[in-house]
Amino acid sequence: MSKKILLITPPYHCGVLESAGTWMPLGMVYVAGSLQNAGYEVRIYDAMSKFHTFDDIKNYIKRSHPDAVGTAAYTSSLYDAVAVLRIAKEVNPGIITLLGGIHPAFCWEEILQKDGNAVDYIIRGEGEITTTELLDYIFSGKHPDLPGIAFARDGKITCTVDRPLIKDLDSLPTAWNLIEWKDYTFKTKKNSTLAVVSSSRGCTQKCTFCSQRLFWKEKWRARSPENFVSELEYLNNTYGVDVAMIADETPTFDRKRWERILDLLIEKKLDLELLMETRVDDILRDKDIINKYTKAGILHIYVGAESASQDTLNRYHKNLRIEQSKEAIDIINNAGIISETSFVLGMPDETPESIEAAQKLAQYYNPDLAFFLAIAPWPYSDIYPELAPYIEEFDYSKYNLIEPIVRPSNMTREELNRHLLRAFREFYMDKLGRIEEMSEFKKNYMIDVTKLLIEDSYLSSQMKGKMPQKVREFIDKYVLKIKS
Repeated sequence: MSKKILLITPPYHCGVLESAGTWMPLGMVYVAGSLQNAGYEVRIYDAMSKFHTFDDIKNYIKRSHPDAVGTAAYTSSLYDAVAVLRIAKEVNPGIITLLGGIHPAFCWEEILQKDGNAVDYIIRGEGEITTTELLDYIFSGKHPDLPGIAFARDGKITCTVDRPLIKDLDSLPTAWNLIEWKDYTFKTKKNSTLAVVSSSRGCTQKCTFCSQRLFWKEKWRARSPENFVSELEYLNNTYGVDVAMIADETPTFDRKRWERILDLLIEKKLDLELLMETRVDDILRDKDIINKYTKAGILHIYVGAESASQDTLNRYHKNLRIEQSKEAIDIINNAGIISETSFVLGMPDETPESIEAAQKLAQYYNPDLAFFLAIAPWPYSDIYPELAPYIEEFDYSKYNLIEPIVRPSNMTREELNRHLLRAFREFYMDKLGRIEEMSEFKKNYMIDVTKLLIEDSYLSSQMKGKMPQKVREFIDKYVLKIKS
């Protein structure tokens, strides 16, 4: 009889990602695929997307009788992830508990010191091979002497050597059959079915505030264009997926490969729209083929502007000039694609004036969407030593890019938060005041986005407050009409 493995998402919410759509746990899809191939009976329980409680999770574990429970965490979801594993131990102390994800990959020692009674093993790095091998070892009674794990035994914490990165991404199986597709939708497209997909892994850039480049060891690996587009075609034909978010940090890194992906998508004529992020310089590089982006179904592109200060960009090691962001966003806008950017603010030398400068710069850039985020000092990031003296909040659940963690020299965190929210408000009030200048497609998109911001996001109070008469008329005419 095969062993039962239950993968559970921690029920963490902060009012950001869930406002735009319901996003499936792609990492678990990959890990589950490898476990299925090895003969395990696997379930994915996406408690986060279902907005389930810890009581719901406990009852689900009781009903499922798993032999092992695994979850994953980024910094702000860590406490909830550990709570899931603690609940599993309460249901049955014999359940093997596994924890993966970016934060545990680096902060394994802290976690095991504090919560080693709930967390049996930490998966460090890519989880597909490590998780499968680890469970094979455990269930065959062998000592788990394999790369890429950490664990505590008899008061001693052990961390094994790093596991090499997986070379052939095309070979990785995926457990799309375990997904409850009705749960996943992109909210600006009614009745849509949303997938999260990956065409490559990693980033070669050196941004000091980022977690991804460290996790992927500053390497970039890719699936073949044929393999990736074949998966999109399969999801479209088999499950009715009509929106897919490419989860890669830089899917466009290799121009030749990326153009081949676009050409294949154009050739296939799939009923599918794509959301993606990439780098400003890749958009500048691709301005001669931006028409292929639109023909291939690229709906929405995010690029990170990050700061209104060239000095700050240089401190971030962003390898970007301010004027390049404007040019890239213009290229995206002129192609009729939804443009989005963000500014990471709240450094120790931040002032109300510098935040206002970021807001003014965002208006000048003129993306369709812009977000003004509070820098989160990931404890393993390169920028952490610089920020450490200014950190006032040590509750990891608040490290979500919304709530200020760092106190600038010239402001309290409360003042910083007010200025960030004001920047957001001023940007969108200006944007909505000029909505009649937009194309019909972008106008309708902004109507849907505004509705989501008002009803479903952490920014809702800012969108409902006092606003210019022109914007109020827009809200009454379009958004409230939709709501009713």
